[in-house]
Amino acid sequence: MKVDRATEREGTAAAMCKSAMCKKIEVAVVDHRDPSPAAGEEFLHFTPPLNFAPVDNGIFRSGFPDSANFSFLQTLGLRSIIYLCPEPYPEANVEFLKSNGIKLFQFGIEGYKEPFVYIPEETVREALKVLLDVRNHPILIHCKRGKHRTGCLVGCLRKLQRWCLSSIFDEYQRFAAAKARVSDQSY
Repeated sequence: MKVDRATEREGTAAAMCKSAMCKKIEVAVVDHRDPSPAAGEEFLHFTPPLNFAPVDNGIFRSGFPDSANFSFLQTLGLRSIIYLCPEPYPEANVEFLKSNGIKLFQFGIEGYKEPFVYIPEETVREALKVLLDVRNHPILIHCKRGKHRTGCLVGCLRKLQRWCLSSIFDEYQRFAAAKARVSDQSY
């Protein structure tokens, strides 16, 4: 006697769906081959900033965001931004922060290229206090490229999270690539 396994499975599935634990679900087939928006609609573009990555729950890192990144940043529901450069924040970015209720914490750390340059310990300590305060989360940490100063602060966070040094250096290297700085890593 030949048994049709497909019919048998369908019969079993139908019997299971008659129980209270199973519900029938209607499925709609949608054709996604034509990506053009319908009349009157526009595409939303979500472009993350350079070197964007999640660090931990509610903590993100990146390079300097510009207006092309604003719609993406809105999806994060940010409460705060830690800006690690001494230069003034651009007016367009300030307006974006105001219109979205985002607090800006600026810690002006110079971007040194020479090894063994002094990085202000007190400034990093204050930035860590802001970063660790969950009332500021979700939070974005950034400098110009999201590599060195941002990597230094994230590395300090990882040390507090009891990461081993080799993992901290590996993460730093992933973002800094060939431009890793001894001064940042020694911090």
